[in-house]
Amino acid sequence: MTTRWKPNVTVAAVIERDGRFLLVEEHTAHGLKLNTPAGHLDPGESPAEGCAREALEETAHHFTPTALVGIYMARFQRAPSTATAQRDSEEDVTYLRFAFAGTLGAFEPGRALDEGIVRTLWMTPDELRASADRHRSPLLLECIEDYLAGQRHPLSLIHTDASVHATPLR
Repeated sequence: MTTRWKPNVTVAAVIERDGRFLLVEEHTAHGLKLNTPAGHLDPGESPAEGCAREALEETAHHFTPTALVGIYMARFQRAPSTATAQRDSEEDVTYLRFAFAGTLGAFEPGRALDEGIVRTLWMTPDELRASADRHRSPLLLECIEDYLAGQRHPLSLIHTDASVHATPLR
C-alpha cells in the first residue's frame, strides 16, 4: 500500500513595527536560526487562530491576524530527531505555510517562550537580507519581501468549515 503524501501545514506571523520585524531566534538541528513567529497548525483551529496562538507562544505578544500575506511551499531535508541517526537518514519534508500580517497586541511579561526559543528581536529588512544564512527557512525572507511589496489578501480567502471546531468524529 502506498503512503499518501501530506505536506506539513504551518502558520507564520509577519509583524512589523516602525520599519522593523519581530523575529525569534531558536535552537535547531543546524544551530541558532532566525524565523518569524511560526509553527504547525493544530487540530481544531483555523490558520488565523493557529497563527495567533503561535505568535503568543513564541513571543509572549498577543497577535491578531488581519490579512493573509501569502501561501508558500518549500521542501527541505530535515535532520533526524535522534543524535545517533545517520546523516543519510534525513527526512524529505514539504511545508505549506500560511503567512499573516496583523496587529501586535499586549505583551505578557514573564510568560515562558516555547521550548527552543532563545529570544525575540526586531530587525530591519536590510538586516534580514544580510543574515540570510541564519534564516531557518528561505520562506522567511520571501514572506517579508511580499509584505513590503504590499501583498495583502482578505482573511475571508481562507474558509474554515464549522466541522474543524466540532467535537472529533468517532
